[in-house]
Amino acid sequence: MITEIPQYALRAYALFYTKYGQSQTFRQSELDWIVSESMKKKIFALLLNSGWLEKKSREEYACIPPEKVMGGLLEFKVPEIIKKSEKPYAFTGLSAIEIWSDYSYIQRGIEKSPYFIKVLKKDMAYWKRFFNSNNIPNYVKKGASIGEYVILVPCDALAYETKDNLKVEKLKATLSEAKANETYLYAYNYMISKYGTAAG
Repeated sequence: MITEIPQYALRAYALFYTKYGQSQTFRQSELDWIVSESMKKKIFALLLNSGWLEKKSREEYACIPPEKVMGGLLEFKVPEIIKKSEKPYAFTGLSAIEIWSDYSYIQRGIEKSPYFIKVLKKDMAYWKRFFNSNNIPNYVKKGASIGEYVILVPCDALAYETKDNLKVEKLKATLSEAKANETYLYAYNYMISKYGTAAG
């Protein structure tokens, strides 16, 4: 998974790619006369963990091509990342409609990809840390960003079901929301057809 990197790491990547492209390998010693030993180790660890470099041997590295890096920054990561969380959550609103309708309704593109997620108020600090540590922009109740981001919806209690290994607001609540807005009529009809009117 490719994630964003700070400016100092971006400069190091630019240096490596300018000198070696994507086919030649290089060693950590490239930075010996430029930065301290601890900073050198930090830069290489960050570039490896963020998916900008790959290790070719015990001491040799190569750049991931810039086009792959740029494309990777806009990949949809939240559905996989959230499975590693240790606190309860529930995709809600338009995100719940997407999931329950098997993505017959889609609210996202690489330009703008919001996820609406209910979380317990008492867990807000955890969720901010969780998404920040995974370089996912996140906001409380409202906000926007280029690419993928999360809107956290704090609540006192959560009710959810599991679908496709994701915790999602209950089907009945999702159907009610879809039924209330003509924009989601296709998704509503899809869900009724799949799950039956008893769900609503």
